[in-house]
Amino acid sequence: MKVELICVGTELLLGSIVNTNAAYLAEKCAGLGLTCHFQTVVGDNEDRLAMVLQTAMGRSDIVILSGGLGPTEDDLTKETAAKVCGRTLVMHEESRERIRLFFADRGMEPTENNWKQAMLPEGAVVLENHNGTAPGMILETEQAKVILLPGPPGELTLMFEESVVPYLAALTSQVICSQTVKICGVGESKAEMMVKDLIDGQTNPTIATYAKTGEVHIRVTANAQDRKTALKLIKPMVKELKTRFGNHIYTTDEETTLEKSVVDLAMANKLTITCAESCTGGMLSARLINVAGISDIYKSGVITYSNKAKRRLLGVKKSTLQKHGAVSEKTAEEMAKGAAVMFKADVAVAITGIAGPDGGTEAKPVGLVYIACHVKGKVTVREYRFSGNRTKVRESAVSAALSLMRECILVYYSKVTFGKGES
Repeated sequence: MKVELICVGTELLLGSIVNTNAAYLAEKCAGLGLTCHFQTVVGDNEDRLAMVLQTAMGRSDIVILSGGLGPTEDDLTKETAAKVCGRTLVMHEESRERIRLFFADRGMEPTENNWKQAMLPEGAVVLENHNGTAPGMILETEQAKVILLPGPPGELTLMFEESVVPYLAALTSQVICSQTVKICGVGESKAEMMVKDLIDGQTNPTIATYAKTGEVHIRVTANAQDRKTALKLIKPMVKELKTRFGNHIYTTDEETTLEKSVVDLAMANKLTITCAESCTGGMLSARLINVAGISDIYKSGVITYSNKAKRRLLGVKKSTLQKHGAVSEKTAEEMAKGAAVMFKADVAVAITGIAGPDGGTEAKPVGLVYIACHVKGKVTVREYRFSGNRTKVRESAVSAALSLMRECILVYYSKVTFGKGES
């Protein structure tokens, strides 16, 4: 079945907000085995939205719209969809009551325009909103099934998972299952070449690669008459990927992040962790601390942005800074060693680099980053050359640091081997 996405909002066209809904919906639809050929962003304009929706309904089986379900005058998605589908708006009493309770629970009174959100197209399948006031809805027509979702991501994602996924799954007699293989330490281009023969020869299951910052995800998807059969089809493909990527695979669990895999590995080996950061300014610590249970092993962290701080807090030698510079292999090594001693941690990771946009030279260009990982006295230092703007360089450095932490812990305890990969 073909699905099409329409994201509504002038703020999206102006670049005022990032369109995360499109990325989320596209990924989820792909996981359900739906083919998406078109995505559209349209502003809060009735005529243009009607034109886009009519076009989508003429070429796709399912059309998913996000945004424009609010109480204000420029929220036109529901009204426009109703007109295009030939439906009249009627008061949906259950939605009206949920809106009343939403405000009552917060000690507030709804304004008159809030009741607009309870006016729904006649015959619509209503989707409850457990994180807001705007209900979602499904309009089933002869041309296509039109699904309307609220714009705020916190409302959209919960509604999609709770109501839309079961609805879409019921549209086909077959079951679609996916499993994601998550890889770190191997670049996107190399990963794709390593599975090119599998992609070229794919039938059922299918595989698709997705580039993330510092990671590559490979989703294996199979369809069958039942879940057991679909999973049976997926299993040998995942096994083949494990053979090809080895220890670069950090999980096959959809919910596990790279930072969680590192924390789980450290906890399993009863290791304490600390971080010494320069150009990333605490971003590595933030990602680690985002993992539940990290308080059991995370000792402390320090941001040593200046040379003075590197010397005073971490014991980096003055001669090292003078001879090699703040952004160097030797400085990263001494930062990691100093952090391990200072906080009495088993694992210490240090990052120093040039994030830009200024500060680069021919010898040390913007994007040059050194990352050191100290595990119980053994130190590994890597040089990286990242591209992109300041934010991208810093995010890439954090992902590389997490990957290096994982690798160093595994090597120390299991004596496993890693391919060179890519930075």
